Amino acid sequence: MNKQLNELQKRLQKAEEDLKERVVQGTAGGGVVKVMANGQQELVAVKIEDDAMADKSLLEEMIQAAANEALQKAKKMREGEMAKVTGLSMPGMY
Repeated sequence: MNKQLNELQKRLQKAEEDLKERVVQGTAGGGVVKVMANGQQELVAVKIEDDAMADKSLLEEMIQAAANEALQKAKKMREGEMAKVTGLSMPGMY
C-alpha cells in the first residue's frame, strides 16, 4: 500500500510539473486581447493590440473576460489531467 501511495505521489508531482508548462489562451474583443494561463492556473502572459488602447474601460472589461476564459480553460485542463493520474473525477478538488 505504501508503495502504491508513493507511486501515486510521484505521478501527481510529474503531472503538476507538466501542467506548469502547458498553456491555454483566453481571448476577448475578437482576439484584440489575449491572456495566457498555465495548467497551475497562473497567468503567464497578456497581449493587447494597439487598437484596444483607445477605450480604457472597454480594455479593462476585455482583459477581465480574457483572463476569466483562460483561467477556466486552465482549471478544466488541470481537472482532466488529475483525473487521469488518480482515476477519479472530482471537479473543483484540484
